[in-house]
Amino acid sequence: MHYENPLHLAEEAAALDLLSDQRVALGISRGSPEPALRGWEAFGYEDHTEPKAANMAREKFDRFLRAIRGEELAPADPQQFGPGKPLRIEPHSPGLERRIWWGAGSASTAEWAAQQGVNLMSSTLLTEATGAAFGDLQAEQIARYRQAWSAAGHEWTPRVSVSRSIFPITTDLDDLYFGRRGTGQGDQIGIIDDTRSTFGRTYAGEPDKLIEELQSDAAIQAADTLMLTIPSQLGVDYNLHLLESFAENVAPALGWVPAGAH
Repeated sequence: MHYENPLHLAEEAAALDLLSDQRVALGISRGSPEPALRGWEAFGYEDHTEPKAANMAREKFDRFLRAIRGEELAPADPQQFGPGKPLRIEPHSPGLERRIWWGAGSASTAEWAAQQGVNLMSSTLLTEATGAAFGDLQAEQIARYRQAWSAAGHEWTPRVSVSRSIFPITTDLDDLYFGRRGTGQGDQIGIIDDTRSTFGRTYAGEPDKLIEELQSDAAIQAADTLMLTIPSQLGVDYNLHLLESFAENVAPALGWVPAGAH
């Protein structure tokens, strides 16, 4: 978000939502560590209060949400509209505000997302390292998000997503790419943004083994949505194979039912 003009982004998001028959689900975050040093400054944005531009990103997100919700943020030209007429961003897409997701890397940020009234998107990285398993840390994050949502008194039920790298091994090529990753690998601890962080493990193995492991992942069980991270460098056809393999061999055991199957 620290690279974006919030009103321009609101216009683009609303236009895309209307063109796509209101199917946009937009994930937004402060931004992950990057090769550029304070790269947002090259785009003309500055944050004099916080070296990672977190404050600026949250201020921009607030303005973005206000625009998405139809708040009138700009004074109209009085020669065209008369005195005292404010304008909202156009186009406006009613309902889009309930399909905005904030990417949170910590429990405190998840609570902040709940207070803002947006869905929660939690990835394979948490800027926390207590020694607890990644799934347990993330499940705590989800619980705190839902508690904060309830306390905020919002009038609708949000969704929570978690991301995982999951590779069912059903072919020799799968085994060549990912077979060794499923042996003895666990969560990893590292430093990111000068913060001790936990990185989630990669799940790779035969479907029955994956189902057992994923059913014991506390965050997957707590979430509404499981997002798969896929190796885009391996091409469209192979990634389609991975997604189909997961949908056919793993997802039904986790409670997933294909659209239209009810």
